[in-house]
Amino acid sequence: MRLTVAQALVRFLAAQYTERDGRRHRLIAATWGIFGHGNVAGIGQALLESGPQAMPFLQGRNEQAMVHAAVGYARQSGRLSTHAVTTSIGPGATNLVTGAALATINRIPVLLLPGDTFATRPADPVLQQLEVPYAGDVSVNDALRPVSRHFDRVTRPEALVPAALQAVRVLTDPVQTGAVTLALPQDVQAEAYDWPEEFFAERVWGVRRPRPDRTELAAAADAVRGSARPLIVAGGGIRHSAAQASLAALAEATGIPVAVTQAGKGVLPHGHPADVGGIGHTGTATAAALAREADLVLAAGTRLSDFTTASATLFQGPGVRFVGLNLDPYDAHKLAARPLVADAREALDGLREALAGHRVDTAYETAYRQEAARWEARVDAAYAVTAADEELPPTQAQVLGLLDALVDGSDVLVNAAGSLPGDLHKLWRARSADQYHLEYGYSCMGYEIPAAIGVALAAPDRPVWALVGDGTYLMNPTEIVTAVQEGVPIRLVVLDNHGYASIGGLSGAVGGEGFGTAYRFRAPDGAYTGDPLPVDLAANAASLGMAVIRARTVRDLREALAEARSATRPTCVYVQTRTPDTVSGPPPAQAWWDVPVAETATRKAAAEAREEYDRQAAQRRRHL
Repeated sequence: MRLTVAQALVRFLAAQYTERDGRRHRLIAATWGIFGHGNVAGIGQALLESGPQAMPFLQGRNEQAMVHAAVGYARQSGRLSTHAVTTSIGPGATNLVTGAALATINRIPVLLLPGDTFATRPADPVLQQLEVPYAGDVSVNDALRPVSRHFDRVTRPEALVPAALQAVRVLTDPVQTGAVTLALPQDVQAEAYDWPEEFFAERVWGVRRPRPDRTELAAAADAVRGSARPLIVAGGGIRHSAAQASLAALAEATGIPVAVTQAGKGVLPHGHPADVGGIGHTGTATAAALAREADLVLAAGTRLSDFTTASATLFQGPGVRFVGLNLDPYDAHKLAARPLVADAREALDGLREALAGHRVDTAYETAYRQEAARWEARVDAAYAVTAADEELPPTQAQVLGLLDALVDGSDVLVNAAGSLPGDLHKLWRARSADQYHLEYGYSCMGYEIPAAIGVALAAPDRPVWALVGDGTYLMNPTEIVTAVQEGVPIRLVVLDNHGYASIGGLSGAVGGEGFGTAYRFRAPDGAYTGDPLPVDLAANAASLGMAVIRARTVRDLREALAEARSATRPTCVYVQTRTPDTVSGPPPAQAWWDVPVAETATRKAAAEAREEYDRQAAQRRRHL
């Protein structure tokens, strides 16, 4: 079959499927693209020729945002279906790097198809080509190598066959998956070749569920039986494996409490007797206290990042040991854990069977449930709205409380950066397994709006909310235009607090005094302490095509959120938040996070912050 390389690639991708638990999914459900000279006559022409039935096309506004949208779609689809992203050479390609890093860090599959400079070098350099004197085969696409799980450059037509097959192998591998890059020189894209028809045959890639090794499973069960204060730390691997029911069954059978990472929140529904909330720096006091006293931690489907471990200060039990349940041996061995390398669902079911008849002490179970109930009272206090509050701007916690009162299990909340992730991890009551969509592996400002589009494309009948601060909004609002163009009714909630509030707070805590974090005019002394900038984000969202509802008070906001939830077009709710006081604000951090503080300083704030830093750092442990 004689086709160009680009035509062959599109035809090949349209015939790839995944299958898990007897259910089949199209692997590449659509292709995002922005066209330039590096892909318009190659991939662009191939998409046009194939037609929307073979390969749907989505027009983006920013290359990084297109990757975020693909990631949102893939996560909502359980990593069984994703999107491809095509760009031109030059800045279009380098704009992919942040999105690729986000996908790879979060273990989410996405296929990147950047154009590349001429393989045949008829003119050297071409427009946008990076000239590297010491290496003639380097282009800007090589910047994608360290942030891709697999990278290949297709410099001849026949090389596409093994390159495409390897790309799909990695995309569908539950351990290796992440960003996969196929760099496509623009001349090769348009070159014709006689392809074997077998290359375009429908292929179904099974997504494995490896069972645990018997010896590892027995050792893990023995460790649990020998512990008095076990704790399960559940991460995003539980979600990716669809192991929520297996986790709940194990917790119910044994009484072991379950704390969740940002990626794992929601794997137990709010109100489950074993749920003790978020773990780590942004977690609950209940989970932090259990972690400090645990003698065994079952780390299930988590990378054990510094936020989860409170920078290695959280697990303080004198004899604490770990069991690492993970598909990836790299993660399973962290903290010198006993490894349990397996699919999460298979391993949790195996543990439940191996632990038949075993249950934690009743006093332990009663105590952690009572502490969880006390934390819920603190959540209620943060969410509370008094009669006087009704006519005031809401605090950020009150915004979340009003949403909490409005949504049900069908809603999905998307967030990634700023102060919202901390408040959400502590306070949000997840009503379904996929309601809580936090990207915190990369915590990338600008993820929320495009990711919400991806989520809505994967779940078109569900209300999808993108929660952003003003700093995040200014990073990447352009995909609002895409939502309007495609008629994707995302709900955007913009909380305007005139600056980088999260980093401002962190700056204050580490002796930086909020330097460079406020969105204000310069004062005579040169600092950003003047009046707030006259920026109207609501007007900006409206100018991009969104319906906009301004809310000035708690009463306004309650009505605005209800109106947005029932909207059938992309809708923005804009509110300026009130700085919380010590009563109505969210609880402070319940565990430490290591952000090094200046060892020598003349300013008092930094000197005091260093004293606190040294005190906390002294608690760090090496688990060997």
